[in-house]
Amino acid sequence: MIHHISIPARDPVRVAAVLAELMNGRDFPFSGPLPGAHMAMSGDPQGTMIEVYPDTITLAPGEDEAQVAFTPGPPTTGYFPFHALISVPLDRAAIERIGAREGWRTKFFGRGAPGKPPVFHLLEFWVENRVMLELAPSDLVHEYASFMQISRIEALMRERADAAAK
Repeated sequence: MIHHISIPARDPVRVAAVLAELMNGRDFPFSGPLPGAHMAMSGDPQGTMIEVYPDTITLAPGEDEAQVAFTPGPPTTGYFPFHALISVPLDRAAIERIGAREGWRTKFFGRGAPGKPPVFHLLEFWVENRVMLELAPSDLVHEYASFMQISRIEALMRERADAAAK
């Protein structure tokens, strides 16, 4: 279970507000040592939160016994090798309206092996058109949860190994 993640943004205040809206939660200034950061909280029992850092900051290991260090870094301009699948209490239409309002790419897709029927569906929600979050409305999250079980993946791997051996 992922309780929180962090993502970069050009406008952390706006991004945190939109993400909080998607979760039916609230956004707040980040209560840590990082000026300009904000957080979107769901308010669920698991404490789900997305920290939104200015994209001019990098995370670096602390020295010796010190915690992580927030250090100034060059602004990032490209895409990121990061994504997270997040279940949200809104339906597909509400997510698409929010994406359209923000001008952020928001598309419905099925995921699975090429050439085969999708095993689950989600919405790609591109924060600031740079960082992808996969959003699963409550009516779709069961597809992911029922598929992504160790026994099902083991069976799929055996099937692929058998096919390769032939």
